[in-house]
Order: sequence, then C-alpha cells, then structure tokens
Amino acid sequence: MEPVSVAIHEKAAAPVPESYRLKQQILSPLETLAQSVSTIAPSTSPTLTIPLVFALAGTGTWLAYTFALIAMTLVGLCIAAFARDSASPGSLYVYTKQTLPPIFATISAWSLFFAYVTTASSVIGGFIAYAYVVLGRYGHLFSPVLLAAIATAACIFIAYRDIQVSTRLMLWIEGASVCLIAIVAVIVLSQHGLHLDPTQIHLTGSTPVGLRLGVMLAIFSFVGFESATTLGAEAKAPLTTIPQAVIRSAVFSGIFFIICAYTLVLGFHVVSIPLNESAAPFRILAAQAHITPVGRVIDVGVLVSMFAATLSCIIAGARVLMLMAHHGFVHASLGKTHATHDTPGTAGLLTGFLAFIPAAVLAHRGVSGNDIYGYMGSTAVFGFLTCYGLVAVALPVHLKRQDRLNGGWLLLAIASTAAMLLAMVGTIYPIPPAPYRYLPYVYLAYLLCGLGWYAVVSRRRAA
Repeated sequence: MEPVSVAIHEKAAAPVPESYRLKQQILSPLETLAQSVSTIAPSTSPTLTIPLVFALAGTGTWLAYTFALIAMTLVGLCIAAFARDSASPGSLYVYTKQTLPPIFATISAWSLFFAYVTTASSVIGGFIAYAYVVLGRYGHLFSPVLLAAIATAACIFIAYRDIQVSTRLMLWIEGASVCLIAIVAVIVLSQHGLHLDPTQIHLTGSTPVGLRLGVMLAIFSFVGFESATTLGAEAKAPLTTIPQAVIRSAVFSGIFFIICAYTLVLGFHVVSIPLNESAAPFRILAAQAHITPVGRVIDVGVLVSMFAATLSCIIAGARVLMLMAHHGFVHASLGKTHATHDTPGTAGLLTGFLAFIPAAVLAHRGVSGNDIYGYMGSTAVFGFLTCYGLVAVALPVHLKRQDRLNGGWLLLAIASTAAMLLAMVGTIYPIPPAPYRYLPYVYLAYLLCGLGWYAVVSRRRAA
C-alpha cells in the first residue's frame, strides 16, 4: 500500500508514517461530489466560458457543449473504471503508474499538477474580473494584484486548515449559484414560449470550423471533473463514491451547460450587444426577465464560485504534489502532512503560490481578468487532455491484467483516446492567434523540464 493511499484492493504493507497520513474516510458522498463540482465551477462557465464559445460557434454553442459532454463522459467512464479498483490522492497519475511504463507515469504526474495549478491561476483571473463587476464604482480602490492575493491567501488558509470545511463550503457556494442561474434560465425560456429557437436548431450562421473550435473551448468548462479522485484517502467508501462523483459531475454539469448555452443565445436575440461582448450576461437576462436583483446576486455568486474553484484546485493539486514527493519527483518535505490538521500543508502552500504568480504577473502587466482566465485556462487544457488520454490508453492494459477486458471496454478506450487526440489537435490547428499560438510551447517546455528532472532522479537512484 502506498503511504498516502487507501488502495483497498491491494495488500497492506508497512504502517503509514504519521507525517504522511491524511485524514481517513471523513468525507460523505455529497462532500466528495462537491470536490469535482467545485473544480468544474459550473456557475462560472455560463458567465465567462459560454460567451467565448459563442464567439466561435455562434448559434451552434449548444451543440458544441453537447459534443464536449459526450467526449468527457467517455473519459469519465474510463476514469471511473480505475476508481472502482483503486483510490489514491495521486488520482490519474496513480492510474497510469500502476499500468503504463514509468515514463508515462512521469508525464501524467507533471501534467496533472500543471493542469490544477494553471486552472487555479485561470479562476483567480476570473475572480479579478468578477470582483470588478461586483464592486462597481468602488473597484478602483483595489488593484488586481491585491484581489488575486486576497483570493489566493484565503484559499490556502482554508485548504490548510480542514478539508471537510473546504468541501462543505464549496458545495453550498456552487449549489446556491447554480440554482439562481437556473431560475433565470427557466424564466427566460418561459418568456419565449414552448417552442424551439429555429436559428439554433438550424445552426444559422455557424460554421464547421467555428463549431469545432467551440468544442475545444467548451471542454475547458468540464476540466477538473475528475478531481474527486484526489480524495482517495479522505472519502468514505472511496471505491464507490469517487467513481459516482466523477460521472455525475460530468453529466450533470454538461446538461446544465447545454441548457445555459441555449438560454443565453436565445435571450440575447433581443439584446443590443452581442453575447460575447457582455461582461455579466446573466445580469442582463435577469433585467430582461424583470428580476434585476437576482442578476446582482448571481454576480456575487459567480465571484464566490471563482473563489471555490481556486480552493478546489489547490486542494487537488496539493494532494497530487504530495504523492509526487513520496515517489521522489519533488523534495520529500512536500509529502508530509500537518501534524494537527492532517492536510498536505507545505504542498498546499506551494501549489497556491505557483497559481498566484502567473495571475499576479499578468495582472500587473495590465492583462484583464477575463484574458487571464482565457490564457491560463487554455494552457491548463493541455495538461488535462494529456492525462485523460493516458488514462484511456491505460484502461485496456489494466483490464487485461484482471481478465476483464472485452469488446465494449476496448471500444470505450479507443473512442476516448481518439476524442482526446482530436481535442488536442483542435487546440493547435488551425494555428490560433497570439498569444494562444504560443501556449502549446509553454506546456511543452514545462513537460520537458519535468522529464529532465525524472532522468536526473532516475540516475541518482541507479547510482
């Protein structure tokens, strides 16, 4: 048994050192689900990501999210198959480590940590953007770097203190925000009558290229849905609750995104500004539905949801980094847990700091919060797609060793791998405009550094 893993299906080895022990099985199924839901941050996509997808896919935005939901459900089924057999804070990295050659486990480890850190940085940018929406005329009193520092410091503190408090907080935040957005959506749909929008059904003005690029961006709305797998030690009945959380978070969020995409495009037919140019689209729809106060509350809810997403990413990233330390990828001190709180305190501090730096630097250079969200989020996608693809490749090997491989599982693995490859190609071709065209090179340089460090560590062990 790995020192910070529950790994229930494996034989127990030496006792786990207290300095490496997380709290054991304290999170309920609902709290475990909250981890994945909060990393997805479903209330942020309707306000930030869907308008960006609309700029590409137009009236096909709902279809782009439908395709993204199918792709993520395929990957979710692959992840759930592993999660039913093994639970560990290392998440997808451990799945590949148990199945594929060490080089692929290394790529998975560094990619997954990269993905959580850059996603945290992205939602810090979203927090900055919506802080100014909520603060209004008082926004000039706060610099964007200060706002980023406040959000990051608060998230680090909560994650450092208590994982159970963290998940409960995230659950209530997201639940309230999603409910308010759903209320506005229902009112807008009812105002337009019980008929389908012909422009969206016929994809009027939408192009195949725009739709394909829209799917790639829509995938970012889902990334992190697997983060419940990082709670392998802390979730109750992890081999049951974690796979359920992975599938449910992807499916429920995907359906919510499709409804919101359809509603936003429909509602903005009668709005003077395009959807992709709106800073707070649901505030506009709420005013249109004559419930303006609800729109303002949604803005606050989105702001707090950005905070919850940052917290969730730091929690997940810290646990991956903790296991990486135990396996020798990083310094051993990052693998220890706090003596009182039983949380990976040092790993959490470093994860939060690494997420803060790019957001703060970009904000200091005058980059808007919305652009930070877009730049860092697009960068994070590379890490997630790499991990998802490796898990899909590893699944047949895993099932073959257990004599459980059949045609259905093989077809699922092939379809999931193909979907991730197509998604990866879609992020780099056709070549996007600057600075997006440079993001793959940033990820590649990071990955090469991780592989270089792996080579150094391997030589030291062999010596």
